[in-house]
Amino acid sequence: MKKKLDKNLEKYFMPDLKKARKRIEKEIETVRYNLENKYENIGNGKTYSVLTYGCQGNEADSEIISGILESLGYEKGTTTDENDVVIINTCAVRENAENKIWGVLGRLKQAKRNNPDMIIGICGCMPQEENVVNTLLEKYHQIDIVFGTHNINNLPRIIYDTYMSKDKVIEVLSTEGKIVENMPKKRANKHRAWVNIMYGCDEFCTYCIVPYTRGKERSRDKDDVINEVKSLVSEGYVEVTLLGQNVNAYGKDLDNGYTFGDLLVDLDKTGIKRIRYTTSHPRDLDDKTIQAMATCKSVMPHIHLPVQSGNDEVLKRMNRKYTKDEYLVLIEKLKKAIPGIAITTDIIVAFPGETQEQFQDTLELVDEVKFDGAFTFIYSPREGTPASKYENLLTEEEKHARLNELVEHTNRFYKEGNERFVGKVVEVLVDEEAKEPGMVCGYSEHFKLVNFVGDKSLIGSLVKVRITEAKTWFVKGELVE
Repeated sequence: MKKKLDKNLEKYFMPDLKKARKRIEKEIETVRYNLENKYENIGNGKTYSVLTYGCQGNEADSEIISGILESLGYEKGTTTDENDVVIINTCAVRENAENKIWGVLGRLKQAKRNNPDMIIGICGCMPQEENVVNTLLEKYHQIDIVFGTHNINNLPRIIYDTYMSKDKVIEVLSTEGKIVENMPKKRANKHRAWVNIMYGCDEFCTYCIVPYTRGKERSRDKDDVINEVKSLVSEGYVEVTLLGQNVNAYGKDLDNGYTFGDLLVDLDKTGIKRIRYTTSHPRDLDDKTIQAMATCKSVMPHIHLPVQSGNDEVLKRMNRKYTKDEYLVLIEKLKKAIPGIAITTDIIVAFPGETQEQFQDTLELVDEVKFDGAFTFIYSPREGTPASKYENLLTEEEKHARLNELVEHTNRFYKEGNERFVGKVVEVLVDEEAKEPGMVCGYSEHFKLVNFVGDKSLIGSLVKVRITEAKTWFVKGELVE
């Protein structure tokens, strides 16, 4: 079976982890997307759906995938199992994210039996892993197309080839493709927009597969970013979130002196009301960026700054390239420059070799910083990363005990972070109707979820709300007339 499978792989463009590890020092070419005439209308009369799992980067990619499909003539369908094309956009950061995908694929197996002409595709970070594609070919025969993070722009040809050949099309690039501008987007929101400003990551944290699945850091040209935001302003968008695996490293690969802080200053002049960004790496958070946050009216007073651990030895094994004290210096700078800033973070517990004393250092850091929120995780080994080979002697019970203790600490500061706004008037971008009847909700400048009585006609508007009650995960308020 193995020899037969290997022979079959020869006709596919398969991922290669060794190639993905290489960082080729060459200038990344920027090209403009152009749809060939022969691909137009191949989706006429057909429906599609895009299922998204993962980070904001995946969500932004799914908007492009949807835009491309609609440019081919497809219409968004209502029932996934009955659509003509189903694309699953995946995440590879943690094992449980991948496990969800296997469940979805299992469910779609019956849908494929009912409709043999259905095209099922999988893309995103999972296909960039060699073992994943091998598993897809061995066990999930209902899959028709597989493509990676570097060749979304080739989707029209990939679908066309599938129709023409009646065979699987697997095309996963292990080295970065071009930066492709002007790809169509079907944005999921009419007042908030994702804006990619860079791709890839050069940090190589020992636990993370992203540098292999997303490639080296590549920054978009500043004029393309600025023009995209200007276009969004003209379309009535209120808020943009700037995206990158390591967003505040923007511009460092261009070597022209123009960095993330400069971009924030220029985007502040476009007329956009709100600017957010994610995710930052502490090593690349510089004084210019902090100054831009302090002086640019549109840049919101919130930063997501993953710390991962509060112990220097663990940080070193993670290859995070900063110490606990260096991180705390950044926190002090942020709080001094932007009084009242909301700071959220990511923390991993039970990293291989983490002792109880080292875990206590993390708890002490949480208590000192008083994060407004934290995403907390038990370490999840990812095949192909250095940490996956590290010995971990902790039992599952010990791992979960540490996570539970950490969550108790972070939840306390969630609540305290919300309580400081009680009695104050905040500005809320109304997003949607809340779960409670007659209420709507949205986020304040400090990224606090605010629920209040209001009509759904307010969705998409900036309104003033006086906070009356603080819960752990959200606050309640009253609309200020």
